[in-house]
Amino acid sequence: MVMRISGLASGIDIDSIIKDLMKAERMPLNKLTQKKQILEWQRDDYREMNKLLTELDQFISVTQTDGIGRQSTFLKKVISSSNESAVTAKNISGTTDINTQIGVSQLAKAASMWSAGDIRSNQNFNPDDLLVNQKDNLVNGANLPTTSFNIHIQAIQSDGSVAEKSITVDPNTMSLNQVMSEINKKLDVNAFYDSKSGKVVLSAKNTGDAANQPEIKIMDTDTNGYNFMTSVLRLSADSDTATTTNDALGQPIGQAGQNAKFTFNGMSMERTSNTFQINGYEYTLKNTTLDSSGIVQPVTLTSTTDTDAIFDSVIKFIDKYNEIIGKINDKISQERYRDYLPLTDEQKQDMSEKQIELWEEKAKSGLIRNDSILSGGLNQMRLDIYSPVTGLTGTYYDAKKGQNVTINQLASIGIETSSSYTDKGKLILKDEAKLRDAISQNPMAIYDLFNKEVKDANGKLVSDQSGIAERLRDTIKNTMSNIEAKAGNTYLANSQYTIGKDLDRVDKSIDAFQDRLLQIEDRYYRQFTAMEQAIQRANQQSAYLMQQFGGGLQ
Repeated sequence: MVMRISGLASGIDIDSIIKDLMKAERMPLNKLTQKKQILEWQRDDYREMNKLLTELDQFISVTQTDGIGRQSTFLKKVISSSNESAVTAKNISGTTDINTQIGVSQLAKAASMWSAGDIRSNQNFNPDDLLVNQKDNLVNGANLPTTSFNIHIQAIQSDGSVAEKSITVDPNTMSLNQVMSEINKKLDVNAFYDSKSGKVVLSAKNTGDAANQPEIKIMDTDTNGYNFMTSVLRLSADSDTATTTNDALGQPIGQAGQNAKFTFNGMSMERTSNTFQINGYEYTLKNTTLDSSGIVQPVTLTSTTDTDAIFDSVIKFIDKYNEIIGKINDKISQERYRDYLPLTDEQKQDMSEKQIELWEEKAKSGLIRNDSILSGGLNQMRLDIYSPVTGLTGTYYDAKKGQNVTINQLASIGIETSSSYTDKGKLILKDEAKLRDAISQNPMAIYDLFNKEVKDANGKLVSDQSGIAERLRDTIKNTMSNIEAKAGNTYLANSQYTIGKDLDRVDKSIDAFQDRLLQIEDRYYRQFTAMEQAIQRANQQSAYLMQQFGGGLQ
């Protein structure tokens, strides 16, 4: 780069002149920068639309609690019990209503056993100190192993079977309470040390009778572990033995597990747990239903469709659908203000923050106006919404019409597309009574209307035979895929989508133009430097001549 001389000979402000000259030269660069900004805003607008589509997709999917995509939404029941303190129920997967009588003669209980006596030899025992340090404070401390050992316990499972699991104990690094905690974490029993009585208690995590075998059994797989449990902790070898073994006061040191015994619509039944399922309903037994004479009195449970809850879920779908397509329609209908280009840094310096905000609001407007991907997606979604689903046979009785109505499109349950042009395909509930009747009489038919799925041999959705939510999700997926091809996402490099490639090209043009501007600026300085040097030489010659002429006159 040439050495720059700033007007020393000419008295001209060369830096100021070149700065003004470069403003004109930079105009094409400003246009490139503005083009880049528009592309970035446009990319961000597309990605914002994909966020909206994702929001709708998730709202109608199976993951949405109480959403139209979940079968459980349409299985909601209002269940009443004639004795809530004894028996309750809730619907899990039952599709029909119940009218059931349950009489409870015995509740399920978990087996348990506890130390035959105080495990402490004195009051100095500390359950939080290392076992090895507490040897002298235990009645049978002499039997405490000095190295690591395994505790194997077989316990009842939820289905009434038994299974063995084990833990490793190191008396040199673990306290009694740490052993209890490890048992609770990894074995199928709950264990705790009661500091008041000095006893250890084991209880099965699952209720019930293991049928001809103990619900809790300390296995002798590891002799040291077996001795620790039966000698140091003074526990019986198993829960059956514990129930027939008495302590010093003559009381048993264990309790056997027992099944729940009840009648279900007159039929005698047993379950290992007080909570169980029959025909898709989950029943919970809380108390026996014996009268003062010991006779079982049945509790009556009945169910009806929870019309209000299901109705609310359908309305929430309508609201969310309208919200999302409304926002997308607003975006692609925005006015484009072509005279409002992105502001340069120099322009912003002369404006207030409010002026900049208002300007950029117009500059960002309409960048995806009438976009073919989004408008095409919305058109397809409208078609998805109002087209009938072929193959559906579920019906309900329409009292107004005096006939059965097949639930195969939204209009059949009182939901229609708004006839107002300004609503642009939004849904309206035109007949609430129809929707409530359909829900109360055949909620699963409405579930099928939304969620029936039929695919061809290639795994492609068969649109006319598939439910409305499935159609919408398919359209959303395709629309989002097309948008990502154009505007990418946060995980894609610029080279992987159209606008990103355009941005890369603009960046290259900006870099090349900036290099050119440096060359132009350097040329201007060379030219002005040459001018300064010429003026300096002329001034020197003039001074010399003046000196010569002045000398001759003397």
